[in-house]
Amino acid sequence: MSIDVQVPEFPESVSDGTLVSWRKHLGDPVKRSEVLADIETDKVVFEIPAPTDGVLLEVLQNEGATVVARQVIARIGAAQSEAGTRPSVPSGALGAAKQEREPPQASQPVLSPSAQKLLADHGLQQQQVAGTGKGGRVLKEDVLRFIGSQNTQSPPAPVEESTSRPAPVLPVGDDRLERRVPMTRLRARIAERLVSAQHTAAILTTFNEVNMRPVMDLRQRYRQRFEEEHGVRLGYMSFFVRASVEALRQFPEINASLDGPDIVYHGYYDVGIAVSSARGLVVPILRDADRLSMAAIESQIAALGQKSQDGTLSIEEITGGTFTITNGGVFGSLLSTPILNPPQSAILGMHKIEDRPVAEDGQVVVRPMMYLALSYDHRIIDGREAVRFLVTVKEMLEDPARILLEV
Repeated sequence: MSIDVQVPEFPESVSDGTLVSWRKHLGDPVKRSEVLADIETDKVVFEIPAPTDGVLLEVLQNEGATVVARQVIARIGAAQSEAGTRPSVPSGALGAAKQEREPPQASQPVLSPSAQKLLADHGLQQQQVAGTGKGGRVLKEDVLRFIGSQNTQSPPAPVEESTSRPAPVLPVGDDRLERRVPMTRLRARIAERLVSAQHTAAILTTFNEVNMRPVMDLRQRYRQRFEEEHGVRLGYMSFFVRASVEALRQFPEINASLDGPDIVYHGYYDVGIAVSSARGLVVPILRDADRLSMAAIESQIAALGQKSQDGTLSIEEITGGTFTITNGGVFGSLLSTPILNPPQSAILGMHKIEDRPVAEDGQVVVRPMMYLALSYDHRIIDGREAVRFLVTVKEMLEDPARILLEV
């Protein structure tokens, strides 16, 4: 008797997904709740757990297939010691399973997950590497051995890359090489939302600059004690979140959104923090940021950032949000104009901290300065409110005691 492995229910806004990878292969033993496969939607990646202990008998959908909720993608049966038989290999199943007294196909050896990642990172095809694992399985060590051998030889001729993987870095040489790969669902969704924002919103950007010396001095003075007390690093983002929340209280239009002909004024402050991940830009949400302490903000940002890198953010953690902060300064950006994150009406851009000469009390002094940019939807926010909001953020950061006193 076999047990069906089904695609879980998607959130209301998601109709289907792409089966991006199998963690297990035909004939592999599995444990209940062990991850079998990953399904990517335009928002998050779902892990598909095994519903029971047993052996993966059938794989009904290959990597790259589009799947819908409750669709059966595999079947799990009893272990060989219990059933006395080997799993069958259905037509069109993913990979090459080991047959009775028949070695695996040399052209399609089974890959371990770590070997698959190494192949993708180095732009290699699995057919190039001889597997030494059980049943011809290609192991991480096999790939490393192959890469090492190539370093002492002339580079192999380029091979056609599978379109289900991101394009690797192209080697430098005389050949005019190209790689063509499809967008991931997340990248396609990002593109769609950005183009929509440009076409539907009246986006303007206002700029200012802030002297970061007071925040840097405060951070330097209390950083070690803060980390010892709360077990989390004291960064700059918590200052910007708290300063933004206080400014949002004063200028509720910045925290509003459009819903058809209506303006929705939010009485809560769910602040999105833009994070760059391997899959693209994601914006996890700090819920009720006005109720969070500096330590809680830093702790949640660290946890959400790690989930972003691991691809384990849930739908609830990236949906909603009333205002967004993005920090291009971590990549060295000196100045930029961030694009709105619909349906929000404003986004704050942070940038690189750079020593610059500025005038103070009639004297030219050097200060660690940061440019700030506020992009906003002019349909519901006037320039006066946008400028005053940004000035308020600047004033609070240049006098961080106001952040703590909420004045």
